[in-house]
Amino acid sequence: MNPRLVLATAARCLRQLGHDKRSVAMIIVVPIVLLFLLYALFDGAPVFNRIGLIMLGLFPHIIMFLITGISMLRERTSGTLERLLTTPLHRADLLGGYALAFGVAAAVQGSASAGAAYWLFDLQTAGEPVWVVLLAIMNAVLGVAMGLLTSAFARTEFQAVQFMPVTVFPQLLAAGVIVPRDQMAGWLQTLSDFFPLTYAVRALQEIGENDEPTTRMWADIGIVSGVVLFALVLAALTLPRRTP
Repeated sequence: MNPRLVLATAARCLRQLGHDKRSVAMIIVVPIVLLFLLYALFDGAPVFNRIGLIMLGLFPHIIMFLITGISMLRERTSGTLERLLTTPLHRADLLGGYALAFGVAAAVQGSASAGAAYWLFDLQTAGEPVWVVLLAIMNAVLGVAMGLLTSAFARTEFQAVQFMPVTVFPQLLAAGVIVPRDQMAGWLQTLSDFFPLTYAVRALQEIGENDEPTTRMWADIGIVSGVVLFALVLAALTLPRRTP
C-alpha cells in the first residue's frame, strides 16, 4: 500500500462526495432527523438515553454501508475502476483511500449527530461524549469495510442495496438492541457472538453505563477493528475490475 496513492484516492473520493449534495445530506442531516424522531417518540424519557446512544453508533454504520457499496459499484460499472487499475494504483490503495475518505465523513457525521444528541435532545451518558463520537466513527468505518466487501458481489445498485437486509438487519436483531442478549435463546446468543455489531453495540453500552473506558470496551473495539481490517483485505482480494 502506497500512502501517497491512498491519500490521493481519499482526496478524490471526498471531492466527489462534496459535489453530491444528496449524499452529504444523507450523511449529516438524516441521522439528526432520525434521532429527533426517536426523542419525540419516547418524549424525552430515560429510555431514550439507552436507545439513542445505540442509534448514534448504528445510523452511521447503515448509512456508510449503503453509500460506500453504491459508490464502489458505480466505479466498476462506469469503467472508472478498470482505468484506475491500469495505473500504479493497487486495489489496496483504492480501498484504503475509500476507507480514509469515508472515515473523515464519518468523523463529521459522528460529531454532528453526537452534538445534536447531547445539546438538543439532552442525551445523558455516564461516559464522556468524545468516546461516543469515536465509537460512532468506528461503526461507520465498519460499515465502509462491509460495504466495500459486499459490493464486490453485486452487479447493480439494487443488488448492492439488497445486501443490507441480508447482512445488517440480522445483526441488529441479535445485537441486544431490542432484547438483551442474556434473555435470548442460547443458540441465538451463540450466533450473535459472530456478529461484529454485537461488540460495537456492547462497547456503546459500556460507555453509557461507566464513567471511564472499561476493559470490555477496549476488547470490543479490538474485535471490531480486526473485523474492519479483515473485511478490507478480503475486499481487496475479491474486488473485480468492472461489472460485465
